[in-house]
Amino acid sequence: MLLEAIFHQPKRNWAYAYDKDTIRLRLRAKKNDLTEVHALTGDKYAWDRTKELVPLTKYTSDSMFDYYEGEVKPPYHRLKYSFLLKNGTEQIWMTETDFQTHEPDDPGHMFQFPYIHPGAVFTPPAWVKDAIFYQIFPERFAKGNPDLDPEHVEPWGGEPTPFNFFGGDLQGVIDHLDYLEELGINAIYFTPIFEATTNHKYDTEDYLRVDRHFGDADTVKRLVELCHARGIRVLLDAVFNHSGKTFAPFVDVQQNGEKSKYKDWFHVHEFPLDVKDGIPTYETFGFEAHMPKLNTENPEVKAYLLEVAEYWIKEVGTDGWRLDVADEVDNAFWRDFRRVVKAANPDAYILGEVWNESSSWLQGDQFDASMNYPFTEAVNRFFVKDVMHAEQFVSSIGRQLSRYPLQASEVAFNLLDSHDTPRLLTLCEGDQRKLKLAALFQFSYMGAPCIYYGDEIGLDGDHDPGCRKCMEWDETKQDRELFTYYQKLIALRHAHPALRAEGSIRFLQAREGGSQLVMERQDDEERILILFNRSEETAIVELEVGAGEWTELFGENYRTAKEEGILAVELPAYGYVVLSTDIA
Repeated sequence: MLLEAIFHQPKRNWAYAYDKDTIRLRLRAKKNDLTEVHALTGDKYAWDRTKELVPLTKYTSDSMFDYYEGEVKPPYHRLKYSFLLKNGTEQIWMTETDFQTHEPDDPGHMFQFPYIHPGAVFTPPAWVKDAIFYQIFPERFAKGNPDLDPEHVEPWGGEPTPFNFFGGDLQGVIDHLDYLEELGINAIYFTPIFEATTNHKYDTEDYLRVDRHFGDADTVKRLVELCHARGIRVLLDAVFNHSGKTFAPFVDVQQNGEKSKYKDWFHVHEFPLDVKDGIPTYETFGFEAHMPKLNTENPEVKAYLLEVAEYWIKEVGTDGWRLDVADEVDNAFWRDFRRVVKAANPDAYILGEVWNESSSWLQGDQFDASMNYPFTEAVNRFFVKDVMHAEQFVSSIGRQLSRYPLQASEVAFNLLDSHDTPRLLTLCEGDQRKLKLAALFQFSYMGAPCIYYGDEIGLDGDHDPGCRKCMEWDETKQDRELFTYYQKLIALRHAHPALRAEGSIRFLQAREGGSQLVMERQDDEERILILFNRSEETAIVELEVGAGEWTELFGENYRTAKEEGILAVELPAYGYVVLSTDIA
């Protein structure tokens, strides 16, 4: 055994409370180095009466390590534990202080989970496990009330630029709720809807007022009520890292300089406010002079923003927040933010924009989830760009799963594109076969999938502003076959709990240099196999599946043969199939 590779620590994603009665333990080891892992567990005050050897199973792997996990339900909600590690006949014990050859008999030197405090258990909202999100950029989704149009509005469907307007509004969303319901989505994520000067609204002028070109507070309330009546949740976008240049406190600082009572609301290095050699004399988002960074450690700023956070949840009835540039805001603010939001609605979903590994925000005291861009990158590199083989892809996915507590992975926000990236179809260079494989993986994987508006009818577009073009509402110009594909994907996920958080994940085939991938999702009632062939060549995939009859749930142009527990599936180029069997 390579002892240097073995790792465990209490808390975080290595030893955590999954619910008020259950602790999950996780251990890392060199890949393929161990054959068995057990946890010796018990209560420190009643060790001899409560000690138990609990098996851990290989939960996931990456390119270097295996990760083992098991769960314990300590009768008194506290736990002492050590690990028994085996490689064939070789074995060793791991305690908090050392490795040893004999079973530890003193719990004082073992790892400890002191107590499961129910109020401290990380409990994301359960509804997110079943959510299918649809991201809407309001200015470009639909025009419902022409009376709200900005000056110099351009005809719908024109070429998007960073600065032009086409007149999309919230009434337009209301007018197309039938479309969203027909598609099958049950959650909407809106980019910002508050008063601002730009088409994207990430330069907030007034956090308590709906942008005049989108509608008003009554429009939002009506929209939320109509969505809820259809079983659709509503997630708003908050920009608490920075405001816009027309935000009243910043205007006051611009006008009054050091005499402004709001000067400490921002991070000002030099008065008067200016831009020198392209760098503002105050902190901003990036170096954008029209987006001054807010000082969220200032008590007045914090009080104002927390009032905003509570208002839209409590008074308007929205179902949560997506938080822009969340990793650049201080963590103490987010802890207070969570307390306020969860007090207003314990079921609210708090989603942070973090583009990288985000475990420090996912410990139950800040966010419920982060925008899962590492997932986005892995899926695009394997299914779309063909720069990663199957084993590398599975290693990347395994690494992500190892980083977070299970409950965080269950509500991860899994997207393939957004207003900040090229559209999926453009990344696929128009090849819908690649798009369909990527979307199938997204919808059969753990976490909540999100569709960027228009992807389902073939909307394309490169980096901003190309990815922010107007939604196409002329059905003769929509790709209705692609719409039907997404409909079927969504219906498949809704119909089978094993494809959602309830199902375990295993990869049954993912070879080095390979283009074929087989993922298994399983719950207590059903075992589902999802087979992918990301190749221009026909591929035959053989699997040992044991007894049982297999039913096709989703697929096209494939052939199967089964003999003595071996399932052989012939997949065409860029082919796929989803198969299911009941668990007796």
